[in-house]
Amino acid sequence: MNDQNLTPQTDAKEQVTASPLRCFIGAVISGGMGFAAYSLMIAIATNFASKPIHSINPLVVKISSAVRTLVVGVVALGSGIFAIVAIGLLALGVQLLVQQLTKQKSSEN
Repeated sequence: MNDQNLTPQTDAKEQVTASPLRCFIGAVISGGMGFAAYSLMIAIATNFASKPIHSINPLVVKISSAVRTLVVGVVALGSGIFAIVAIGLLALGVQLLVQQLTKQKSSEN
């Protein structure tokens, strides 16, 4: 094994700290993605509802119903996760903002 082909590892890793601005920007991005996923879920569910399954075979009806439910459920899960992340980032941003304000008030006294 040749050591000259390996890329050198850097030991100095920069630690990025959380700031209220980063949290609020992340919350807006996550909320936007959650809203987009929610809109997609509504469009998919409406499309599925407007096009019924045309089959006499009960197995086909059950499988296609299960697949439709799974598709809508996965998109709903994605939108819910993005919404929860947005709420968490918003709460973290408020917490960091309050900590910064109380730290400034205590240093003034």
